[in-house]
Amino acid sequence: MALCGIDHVQLAMPIGGEDLARPFYAGLLGLSEMPKPEPLASRGGCWFEAPGVKLHLGVEADFRAAKKAHPALLVSDLDALAAKLEAAQVPLRWDDDLPGVKRCHIDDPFGNRIELIQT
Repeated sequence: MALCGIDHVQLAMPIGGEDLARPFYAGLLGLSEMPKPEPLASRGGCWFEAPGVKLHLGVEADFRAAKKAHPALLVSDLDALAAKLEAAQVPLRWDDDLPGVKRCHIDDPFGNRIELIQT
């Protein structure tokens, strides 16, 4: 028995955050929202995906943003996505600590850290 991949990454959001999540994850990041099956749908939250990426946002009553732990998403054109994010006034934090790796960090509408890496 061996691990062979990651099915999805879940981030937390506050109760009622779905209407903030959709424009960010679907609109800005370009992920498609996927329907949640019952009984999970009645718990709130939302699921997003693209080829090779599945992000689930789950409702947490005592929500606290993940400031250190984070997903790192691979991006084919980081400059284009960065321009789109900056136009939407999403602050980017560029990071050149890894030689040869083009990357930056952003925060989702709830303050969760997300890393974007150029492939």
